[in-house]
Amino acid sequence: MTQYQLFATTPKAMEGILANEIQALGGQNVQQKMAGVTFQGDLAMAYKACLWSRTANRILLLLGSFEVKSQQDLYDGIQCVDWSEHLNADDSLAVSFSSKNNPAINNTHFGALKVKDAIVDQMRAKFGSRPNVDTERPNIRVNVYLHNDTAQLSLDLSGQSLHRRGYRDINITAPIKENLAAAILLRAGWPEIAQQGGSLIDPMCGSGTLLLEGALIAGDIAPGLLHDYFGFIGWKQHNPALWQSLLDEAQQRREIGLSKLPVIAGFDQDRRTAAAALQHIDNAGLAGKIHIEKRDISAASAAESWAKGLIVCNPPYGERLGDEEQAALLYRQFGEVLKDRFTGWQAAIIIGNPELGFKLGIRSQKPITLFNGALECKLLRFTVEESAFFEPKTHSQQERIEHISRRAQTGQVDSQAEMFANRLRKNLKKLAKWAKQQHIHCYRLYDADLPEYAVAIDIYQGEQTWVNVQEYESPKTVDPIKANQRLAGAMAAIPQVLEIPAEQVFLKIRRKQKSTDQYEKLGDSRHFHVVEESGCKFWVNFEDYLDTGLFLDHRPIRLLIQQQAKGKRFLNLFAYTGSATVHAAIGGAISSVTVDMSNTYLDWARRNFVLNGIDGDHRLVRADCSQWLAEQASAKQKTQFDLIFLDPPTFSNSKRMDEAFDIQKDHVQLIRNAAALLAPDGILYFSTNFRRFKMDTEALSGLVIEDISSKMIPEDFARDAKIHYCWKISH
Repeated sequence: MTQYQLFATTPKAMEGILANEIQALGGQNVQQKMAGVTFQGDLAMAYKACLWSRTANRILLLLGSFEVKSQQDLYDGIQCVDWSEHLNADDSLAVSFSSKNNPAINNTHFGALKVKDAIVDQMRAKFGSRPNVDTERPNIRVNVYLHNDTAQLSLDLSGQSLHRRGYRDINITAPIKENLAAAILLRAGWPEIAQQGGSLIDPMCGSGTLLLEGALIAGDIAPGLLHDYFGFIGWKQHNPALWQSLLDEAQQRREIGLSKLPVIAGFDQDRRTAAAALQHIDNAGLAGKIHIEKRDISAASAAESWAKGLIVCNPPYGERLGDEEQAALLYRQFGEVLKDRFTGWQAAIIIGNPELGFKLGIRSQKPITLFNGALECKLLRFTVEESAFFEPKTHSQQERIEHISRRAQTGQVDSQAEMFANRLRKNLKKLAKWAKQQHIHCYRLYDADLPEYAVAIDIYQGEQTWVNVQEYESPKTVDPIKANQRLAGAMAAIPQVLEIPAEQVFLKIRRKQKSTDQYEKLGDSRHFHVVEESGCKFWVNFEDYLDTGLFLDHRPIRLLIQQQAKGKRFLNLFAYTGSATVHAAIGGAISSVTVDMSNTYLDWARRNFVLNGIDGDHRLVRADCSQWLAEQASAKQKTQFDLIFLDPPTFSNSKRMDEAFDIQKDHVQLIRNAAALLAPDGILYFSTNFRRFKMDTEALSGLVIEDISSKMIPEDFARDAKIHYCWKISH
């Protein structure tokens, strides 16, 4: 039996799990590589990897490797293979090509064309006709990976990424890929728990991916059974009888496994999401095998008859200051539910922000690093038992602000405060001159320049000068008493350096907020002041809200919108106080729609409109932006816009929303829906403050996406290149 050299690809950090899988399937000489595993095996082994691997993306059969120092080298290397052994002249093919650190060929599209030309030229010369290109379901898919001067040439036996099991509707935005879900369950010990009859519960199940992968594992069901296409089906060396025997065996194992399936259940607070999960379960042929129920996380519990087992979930990742406060509340609530109702269970949670894990109040084992797309995450594993419980610390924001203010007023300050004052003077000398030259009235003066003084300081100039101070999260190694001393020293130094009264300096300690709603007030002073930006006027407030009403880091994108708005139809989503719409209207937009869910912010936007004399066809709409976008995108008669600004929060769990919003998980569907409203020559600007955000360009194929983040970072925020990211998107 012919032995093949094979390579299985997998997401980074999952190589060890995949290696264990390949060894268990019978692979020989298994070696872990970056984002994959090399191994040897016969044709049956290659088929088994395609059919049974739960964590692989693709199975590649190596045809050879050769040196490439020129375009001709690539062409000649491909022609060294006798392609008539792999396909007929009237068959179809597709080429996947990637290149790294090769100066001769760094354009993947060109490389793929060169490979295709070499194959079809050889077939035409031999048979007088040539294969066609079929990117969807070709007879063979050729894969070339060019690294430095070496090209590896392979056949892609999987044909399409194996993580696409076939049970999930393609129009459902997937928060987690199927093979990552499988990896989470394997790392959490689910196969052993299931074998002992333990239950599996996902209390925030979304569209059901973790539950479905759990059922496939517990039921000994091959994840490839639902595939109706593999890359080897049209290959000339395919052995249909061998493949059918493996399918028959897998089907028998499935029938036996289903008869022993333990309790698998999921809850979700959104009825539509729960309905999607049920549809996916039905698509997988598992109707009646997995229990789904509309239930909020606060009501999650196990029936008395359910054996203790594993709680697993993929909760929201909220990271931005205001968003993290809401996410922290959700995690704390989840921790209380685990302590109250799931003692004796195992738990596994995939989390994007490790700090939120402490909010659960349960000590975990050593975290395991995994990647959700390009985003690094941590898998936390717990035994829910009293000895592991602790009480997460909470503090009152107002109490701490008052304490800091008293220390600043009484002179109880850090002796090193003069160092901070000198840095302020240096920054002021540079930035005040720059701001005057650029006609900028509101700017960031200081942004944690000195590690000991981790605050952001923003200047707002109107009829007088105001200063907004925000404290950043201190490292756990910093003594809280010293942190208070330094903050008090900073608050004492700021009015002295800027030569303004202390009452014009305002402090926000956002990280300690107990608020359950991002729109809840901190106070009710109703002290609003007018500031100006690029010919636009805005009301700002320094006392009553977490934010002032004007995000200063978005100054360049607002100006860009103003410059491009003339004669355009403008849409502003997650509009906050409508500042981008004001810029668009002042820039000459003929119409606008401004959408936000908060009456508070829409009233604020309305006041900004009046302040700038904006009237005419400029509508304010109160709605959940995600839901409003989805409805507009699916409408038969779509309203089109020439210019769209989409600046969603990182995370939102507002009671006014049907389900929690998480930008990393939800951005693909959000952008696609916004693009559906974009005029043919229109431009969509998408912005996010989520520092660990990764744009899923693969899922957004068909759109032209340009990263303009570096151009949208103003001079006063240059110290923090990750303050936000911005993309220009068009058809």
